[in-house]
Amino acid sequence: MQLTLPWLDADPAAPFPPADSALVEPAGLLAAGGDLSPARLLNAYRSGVFPWFSEGQPLLWWCPDPRAVFRTDGVLLSRRFRRQLRSSHWVLRADTAFDEVVAACARTPRPGQKGTWITAGMQAAYGQLHRMGHAHSIEVFDGGRLVGGIYGVAIGRMFFGESMYSGVSGASKAALAGLAFRLREWGWPLIDAQVENPHLDSLGAESWPRERFLREIAALTARNAPTGAWTGRFGELAAASLSE
Repeated sequence: MQLTLPWLDADPAAPFPPADSALVEPAGLLAAGGDLSPARLLNAYRSGVFPWFSEGQPLLWWCPDPRAVFRTDGVLLSRRFRRQLRSSHWVLRADTAFDEVVAACARTPRPGQKGTWITAGMQAAYGQLHRMGHAHSIEVFDGGRLVGGIYGVAIGRMFFGESMYSGVSGASKAALAGLAFRLREWGWPLIDAQVENPHLDSLGAESWPRERFLREIAALTARNAPTGAWTGRFGELAAASLSE
């Protein structure tokens, strides 16, 4: 059966189709086309929409129901991992290796997926958002070596997670926990995790109805928050402190 999807207007500020018009199968597929310009991407995230497509496909936009969400006070680390962190020398920083984190996420194999959705065009687009102060990375370092990280987009007081990776076992969990720790300090309550899966569930992700998610992010993205690099604001965070 051939699917008929709305094709996005050439104007990057044009509204997305209503979220409740997204397909049930594939779950959450909302629209196609458009571009990855900063204006389009920021418009998408404010609307609860994100791009996800593979090389050779048209640009596809998604708004799934339900939505995977982390409360910043709800990331769960197992007792075993907390014990591991207590003796860890890892240090977390922000926005000192954004391009490297994105590239590493693109190289990391994902169960059940062939290749990567983080195409060269996607990497360039998020790099541009990063330079504009809207996309951020949390990086885990072991000495001078980058061993894991997470990146995403911040609008207002809402963080939309895009991808994370571990070069060393557990590093992505430390990055997520460190991100949640700092966001909680700043008064940011939520992290969008997009699509639920068992790994995210094990870390405390909640499954929210789309309507609730959209209502919450409308309020959070409208709130004032500083843009720009997070390097100084985030500071250095010892991974061992996350074991408490």
